[in-house]
Amino acid sequence: MALELLCRKIGMTRVFTDSGECIPVTALEAGPNAIVQKKTPERDGYAALQLGFHQRRAATLQRPRLGHFQKAGVSPRRWLRECRVSAEELEAREVGGEIGADIFEAGQRVDVTGVSKGRGTAGTVRRHGFRIKRRTHGTHEGFRRPGAIGAGASPGRVWKGQGMFGRMGRERVTTRNVEVVQVDTERGLILLRGAAPGHNGGLVILRPAAAPK
Repeated sequence: MALELLCRKIGMTRVFTDSGECIPVTALEAGPNAIVQKKTPERDGYAALQLGFHQRRAATLQRPRLGHFQKAGVSPRRWLRECRVSAEELEAREVGGEIGADIFEAGQRVDVTGVSKGRGTAGTVRRHGFRIKRRTHGTHEGFRRPGAIGAGASPGRVWKGQGMFGRMGRERVTTRNVEVVQVDTERGLILLRGAAPGHNGGLVILRPAAAPK
């Protein structure tokens, strides 16, 4: 139950160390996150903070959601997410306060959660990495087909979990133990080593690594 941070994926770039090493990084717009609501064990049965991120025009919101922000004294935000926290962290935070990129530091390991890019309907070769059939005698216009999906007599059915064509991507993905390369608190930026799940402009959630290396 660690404090999370809602971020927006900007894109990938690279940075150079003093020794000349080139590191590919993903740039994230990290906050500030506004605390919109507190969930207490006495009233709600659990301890959590509701965080809001990324400014949004009030004209695009329905009245109940707009009233929810006005009650907290927070300007309308695009994303709302809850994160479970400890009782000590819950007492230390107040509604209307903000959480910034300073909760992380360079060299720290984090878990990154986002929604992967949607690829639409994909075949078995692209979706599951099936081998393409040999282009030889007896193979007619079926080089990328999956082939047999089960026996006829026994068991007489398709095994559960058999790889087949279907929708690919647009799933919740968590990449664990990602290194924080740089934190810029003034501009609200966090640079992560390597790639992060999701498309540019999408929501990314950062939390301290559950099992850091």
